[in-house]
Amino acid sequence: MATPSQRRTKGVTIVRPIVYGNVANPLPPRKTQETDHTHKWTVSVRGVNGEDISYYIKKVVFKLHETYQNPLRTVEQPPFEITETGWGEFELAIKLHFIPESNEKPVPLYHNLRLHPYEEDGTILSANKNKPVSSFQYDELASVFTDPTEAMYQILTQHNSSSTLPAKNTNQPYSLQAEQDELKLIEQTYRKVQEQLRQYKERMDTATNELQQVKSELERLRTK
Repeated sequence: MATPSQRRTKGVTIVRPIVYGNVANPLPPRKTQETDHTHKWTVSVRGVNGEDISYYIKKVVFKLHETYQNPLRTVEQPPFEITETGWGEFELAIKLHFIPESNEKPVPLYHNLRLHPYEEDGTILSANKNKPVSSFQYDELASVFTDPTEAMYQILTQHNSSSTLPAKNTNQPYSLQAEQDELKLIEQTYRKVQEQLRQYKERMDTATNELQQVKSELERLRTK
């Protein structure tokens, strides 16, 4: 039989949005000469508008590239972030562990560490290659509590949370403007990929027709 703290609050869904991603800054030439590292970066998980998330997140585990010493990093208090230096981009695995009262399993996230600004076609934007880079994602699905335990429900409802992104704020890593810019970039990339696929299909159809003509000509020559 479930204890009072483990009983579920049926028909209730509470969302706690988060923002996760990284900032990166080029290292000065002197530092790059000492090592092969070119950038200093910080990856983090935080609340929208800098809100506290430690009342429902117990710890965050970051899994770095295996070439880093101690690639599995655990952060048990805010700010939930780690800072490193390096030269390459890679996929970071992030796992959110909720407080025991939630009785919820850890939630995995993935983020592609970004060190360079890019053009729409994926090439590095040379004009801004030495400028800071910010790459964050807004997520409402990672921290959705459906039918939360009674204990978790009390904890969540005791803390007000804003699920609204700022319209535009240079002090924030993510905003509605940034989200719209990201969607625009995705749409542009999608259209470009669709156009490339159309061109490839045309080439394939042309090649198929030419091959069929060659086969027909060979067959005609054999039957002479």
